[in-house]
Amino acid sequence: MTGQGVRRTAEQVLALAPDEASRAAGEELGRAGPWSHTGGSASGAVWGSCEGSGRTPYRTVVDLTGPAYHCSCPSRKFPCKHALGLLLLWAGEGVEEPAEPPDWAGRWLNDRAAKAARAAAGPAAPVDAEAALRRARRRAERVTAGAVELERRLADLLRSGLADQERTGSATWEETAARMVDAQAPGLAARVRELGEIPGCGPDRPARMLEEFALLHLLNKAWLGVSGLPEPLAATVRSRVGLPTPAGGETVRDHWLVLAQYDSVSPDGRLTTRRIWLWGLGSRRPALVLDFGPPGRPPGVALPVGLALEAEARFRPGSAGLRADLADQADRAAAAAPAGRAPVGVGTAEALAAYGAALRVDPWLESWPVVLGPVIPIPGESGDGAWQLADAEGTSALPVTLAGGGSRSGLWQLAALSGGGPVTVFGECGHRGFTPLTAWHPRTAEVIALG
Repeated sequence: MTGQGVRRTAEQVLALAPDEASRAAGEELGRAGPWSHTGGSASGAVWGSCEGSGRTPYRTVVDLTGPAYHCSCPSRKFPCKHALGLLLLWAGEGVEEPAEPPDWAGRWLNDRAAKAARAAAGPAAPVDAEAALRRARRRAERVTAGAVELERRLADLLRSGLADQERTGSATWEETAARMVDAQAPGLAARVRELGEIPGCGPDRPARMLEEFALLHLLNKAWLGVSGLPEPLAATVRSRVGLPTPAGGETVRDHWLVLAQYDSVSPDGRLTTRRIWLWGLGSRRPALVLDFGPPGRPPGVALPVGLALEAEARFRPGSAGLRADLADQADRAAAAAPAGRAPVGVGTAEALAAYGAALRVDPWLESWPVVLGPVIPIPGESGDGAWQLADAEGTSALPVTLAGGGSRSGLWQLAALSGGGPVTVFGECGHRGFTPLTAWHPRTAEVIALG
């Protein structure tokens, strides 16, 4: 054991894979055969050279404190199969350590350390508070002008009839979204684009269109009257419209259990969003860590499901008490360890009540994180209909939806794990139902990422 901390299991390593193909390819490379010049440092890094299709071996290095990855292969997946294979080799104690990194690995690790030091030092120049206030006021004025224009456009569309939107197509919505971008209101623009995608999607599109139309109108009117709102709700409105979130939120230091991690891609393919759900073992509160990746580069933050890490979480205002940023990044790997037990779950009625309470703080919240259990998964008719998660007593149940990070294969995985008996499940509870993301083995408490 070195300063790298507790070794991850093979399952925790494979949970970092961006897709199933990478997972399978990483497993193939998780043996000593293709690797040479492997090593690891006491400061928390592993490296090695992997034989591949190129003339020279691919050079791979992983900073375990992130984790962060670098490889000379041309793959745009992150982590690539070589990084996964190296981590699997390390997890199986097939990497000799401690050792000094070769020059190519040392340069990359030193560059990362230098960037971290610059970020910790903060901005070199003092902030001009008055200039910042003037910029904030000008932006607020532009957002207000955009909201007034959007209200007029929504009224015109409502008079012409929402049922006519399938015939007119998405061009009108795209043009309206562009106007909101010009008004520096990216949150409004995103909701407008979502409206434009509904007319051609699914049999329930008229109801969904009306729901999203009403929520957009509510957000628009809330911004126009934001000065008269209570501060927690006003902060939520500013965040939903797309204004930057100020620093200074509540800070909680705890052992955070990594409950789930999944990626979603924006409709235009330009942005990958990674959602990482955490649960404070002491504070008993959820936290959502978001990271983003531009085209061709997935998000850099990755935390293996099932590990508990000691860290300081700073919660952002205006996020219903969910959105948080983790400090102590360099110490994460050293503090991480398997939790060894499932968190205490709640019943289906309590899950719905928690979501309802969250809606009072953020009316635009699509779902709320819930550890549900003990519950029994009930497949739909012939296994293809609507699934449910029923309380062990059989008194109530929640419908299952596959929104967000859910998958139908994950449902069958959950059913097999349950074996007809009660199981503890983590997921997102919203107005369309419950999306299961993670479950715990009923006997061993091993955490299983569903999907």
